[in-house]
Amino acid sequence: MAFEGLASKLQDTIKKLKGKGKLNEKDIKEAMREVKLALLEADVNYKVVKDFINNVSEKCTGKEVLESLTPGQQVIKVVNDELTSLMGNSESTINYVNNGITVIMLVGLQGAGKTTMAGKLALQLRKKNKKPVLVACDIYRPAAIKQLQVVGKQIDVPVFTMGDKVSPVDIAKASLEHAKNNNYNVVIVDTAGRLHIDEDLMGELRSMKDSIQPNEIMLVVDSMTGQDAVNVSQSFNEQLDITGVILTKLDGDTRGGAALSIKAISGKPIKFIGVGEKMNDLEVFYPDRMSSRILGMGDVLSLIEKAQSAIDEKQAKELSAKMMSQEFNLDDYLSLMSQMKKLGPLNKIMEMMPGVNSKELQGVDFTQGEKELKRREAIINSMTKKERTNPSLVSSSPSRKKRIALGSGSNIQEINKFLKEFDMMKKLMKQTKNMQKGMKKGIFGKLPFMS
Repeated sequence: MAFEGLASKLQDTIKKLKGKGKLNEKDIKEAMREVKLALLEADVNYKVVKDFINNVSEKCTGKEVLESLTPGQQVIKVVNDELTSLMGNSESTINYVNNGITVIMLVGLQGAGKTTMAGKLALQLRKKNKKPVLVACDIYRPAAIKQLQVVGKQIDVPVFTMGDKVSPVDIAKASLEHAKNNNYNVVIVDTAGRLHIDEDLMGELRSMKDSIQPNEIMLVVDSMTGQDAVNVSQSFNEQLDITGVILTKLDGDTRGGAALSIKAISGKPIKFIGVGEKMNDLEVFYPDRMSSRILGMGDVLSLIEKAQSAIDEKQAKELSAKMMSQEFNLDDYLSLMSQMKKLGPLNKIMEMMPGVNSKELQGVDFTQGEKELKRREAIINSMTKKERTNPSLVSSSPSRKKRIALGSGSNIQEINKFLKEFDMMKKLMKQTKNMQKGMKKGIFGKLPFMS
């Protein structure tokens, strides 16, 4: 989980403050000492930590907080606002050209994941009705061109290449003409990297920048390298004047020091974050939402957006209507599980839920819930169409249960348990429907949200 260690410590500190009816300067000072240690342990830049603590302390020791009826809540608001400010306040969007070709140049050290990130970015832009083309300008790393072609094929985005005998600057220039002739409106240039920053690398990138005049120069850095990522961001910005940063592997970074330091040190915003290995595991970086997650206040907006993009709205409405009727069967249940899986791993969904303390998620085996879904899928898929439509046929037939158990790799007890749970769910849905009818008839009074 991203920011796991930091989130746990900050949430514990804030919980202590909320438990006190009144706060004094000593309480704030002790809390800030704990926050400072938590940030330093998270590998946040020392200067950034010092400024953050000074700003929060100054605002928390004012009359507005100390004399408030809910001082703990006021402290949370101050910390939340300062964390958001530290990471850039609001999301930074891509600087698109209104009429013409938007050129995005990806830069970074070797091993940061530029080639894969080029594909992830292209896929996201294509979903937004853009027409991207990937450009292979890394002629030095063995198989770099082939890797980009494989990525392009995987996401169905074209790749422009001129082999490894032409200079990267000439390839980049030629790609603009190619994009113009083929009606592509976004060019994503995958550049070469080095194991360390050197003058040859920077010289080539500066020449490419002068030649193609990119609208965006985005630095790709590995968040798990902590302060190294911050130093790399500062160096690339001084040489190229980057427009933003893409942080990779944030889902595996339990500290989060890079995400909290980059904007303050380099002055450039984080625009995207990589949150997994799949091609669609790329998210726009929202400082306010990330701050809410760190403080255990959830990220409902991102959860809603994820649901809207992943779930078929028409199918969801049909399933919802069926769930409230007696027509809901095991085929529908299978569709429901399929829709749920599109939201992603259970642990990532839980991170977005308000009130879930990161410490509570530590050690929880979310794979058990996912294994249970797979087991239920296997049971349903081992049934005939008639049995899925009418589960009572299975309930009353030991021979059917035996056949389904053999086909799904389960046992009769598991099938009995599943059918019982399904039956209980249907009864619960019926009760919910009756309750809704009662509310509309005025049994519970006219509520503001009832139409």
